[in-house]
Amino acid sequence: MSNVYNHRQMVPSAPLSTRVTELLDALKNEYDSLNQEASNMRLFKDEYEQRVNSQINEIQAVQQNLFELERTHHKIRQQYEEEIMRLRRELEARGGPPVTPSPFLQQLPPQHHQAPPPSQQQHQPPPPMSQPHSAGMPHGPGMYTGMPPSSGPHGGPNGSAMPHGQPPMAGEPHPGAYMGPPGQYPPGGMPVNAHGQPMTPQQQAAGVKDRKPVMTPSQGMPQQQGVPPPSQGQAGPSQMGSRQTPTQSQRSGSLVPARGAAANNQLADMDPETVPANMKREGADWFVIFNPKMPRMINIENVYTLEHKSVVCCVKFSNDGKYLATGCNRVTQIWNVATGANECVLADEAATKNGDLYIRAVCFSPDGKYLVTGAEDKQIRIWDIQKRAIRHVLTGHDQDIYSLDFSPDGSMILSGSGDRTVRLWNLESGKEMCKFTIDDMGPRDAGVTSVAFSPNGKLVAASSLDKMIRLWEVSSGQLLQRIDGHKDSVYAVAFSPDGQSLLSGSLDKTLRIWDLGRFGSNSRSNDTVSCRSVLVGHKDFVLSVAYSPDGNWIVSGSKDRGVQFWDPRSSQTQCMLQGHKNSVISVALSPTQMYFATGSGDYRARIWSYETLPAPM
Repeated sequence: MSNVYNHRQMVPSAPLSTRVTELLDALKNEYDSLNQEASNMRLFKDEYEQRVNSQINEIQAVQQNLFELERTHHKIRQQYEEEIMRLRRELEARGGPPVTPSPFLQQLPPQHHQAPPPSQQQHQPPPPMSQPHSAGMPHGPGMYTGMPPSSGPHGGPNGSAMPHGQPPMAGEPHPGAYMGPPGQYPPGGMPVNAHGQPMTPQQQAAGVKDRKPVMTPSQGMPQQQGVPPPSQGQAGPSQMGSRQTPTQSQRSGSLVPARGAAANNQLADMDPETVPANMKREGADWFVIFNPKMPRMINIENVYTLEHKSVVCCVKFSNDGKYLATGCNRVTQIWNVATGANECVLADEAATKNGDLYIRAVCFSPDGKYLVTGAEDKQIRIWDIQKRAIRHVLTGHDQDIYSLDFSPDGSMILSGSGDRTVRLWNLESGKEMCKFTIDDMGPRDAGVTSVAFSPNGKLVAASSLDKMIRLWEVSSGQLLQRIDGHKDSVYAVAFSPDGQSLLSGSLDKTLRIWDLGRFGSNSRSNDTVSCRSVLVGHKDFVLSVAYSPDGNWIVSGSKDRGVQFWDPRSSQTQCMLQGHKNSVISVALSPTQMYFATGSGDYRARIWSYETLPAPM
């Protein structure tokens, strides 16, 4: 019985409050762990949705491209069928076999396919040569070397491939491009249509409407009131931009853009003759078509046409908006925006006289005292505008200079070259301060095509031929981000005025707006740069992009000879301007006035005005 009472001594349990605390701590730790997992899942979900949306947008763009290709194929096939039917009917009329119905076309009445009399065929005016196969840019090693054969400006005639990495010889235009006077036949006398393609016999017989050339003051255009007559040392008629008056009665023919526009709008395929009057604007040799799916919010007029003797590679306004600089072969010219007068011509007499020497980039200093130019001879020249003299010649780049920009405070110059480097220079001393090199995993031919300072001067952006955009920090020289998304070489970059976004234009025919995230001026928390929207509408290479000073408009110039205005909020195009006979290589907007300028391969720069219309009720 004694064993019954031999119980183990009971150990006093821990106080109740301590146990509860331990349990609560365990619950808290588990909750924190689950909360962290949920946060990670949300981040993963957001990133996944972003990728899905991006792929959906790309798939939609591809689908629209395919649809447009099918439509173009249908038109071409229909044209061939019509021509075959016409020839068969003509053969039948001469005693040949009867015409059999075409499997593709419905049987058309014979009178619709009768060829005009030979006398009419002989007196039709020749069509213009519009050079669609050239980017409108002069030759130059470095920028295009290494691009896929027949995909860029160095593709051979009719799309044939050039030897890999071999640029055109000095003094020669691009293979496949006719760089003769606009409106003439290329060598060989083959007539071409408005799209630069050989004309069919039916088109030659029917004739093609041509554009009326712009009249200069020397050709009888009344001189603008308030502009003094040329005197000694002042630009004469040949150095003066021709003032344009937008009257529809001056228009002698239709400027129908080339076919093949892919995208969320069909402006480039619309014939201005069939567009309602309220959705277009016409001048003597230009027209604007507005997007019928969007409210009309802008009006565009031509102000001056500035004639040059060679391809206009670049245009840039001064910070006060009073002057426009243009770069062409061997010379840089400064024009008065108010009068269209040529203020001065800057040419380095010490430069080599052999071959061409195109000025690829120009930029005014913020105070307007200096103009910096970059050329094919790998040199950057800083011009004292008042003295018409070179202050510094900056050397160090190994290939052509393609882009220049001034820092917002005017103390530094930014340059981009085909040698894969971006360099910072001190304005006062002319010394190199920093070199940003593309030495990562990119291809050998990652030449720099465009550079830009951010509005606060803290960031540098550069686009290159390897389809990438790179961001560097100015103070440390550190590479912050590689931005990948375009499907072909990126030719142009520009920061938004608020510094929150970056705009790019590419040979893939699109523009992209990038959200800079934590790299923007507001330093938002998200780490990576993301593509906010893809702007699809051009039907050929996008060569130049720019923001309006208020950030409400994006302007782009393309090899398709068109300029488009985009609304960055809706990512839709507002209108398309056709006012050049060759590629629009450069676009620039005035910082102070409602003007923009275009430079083209047709040997012209043009100054335009744009006016925001009141919102519709």
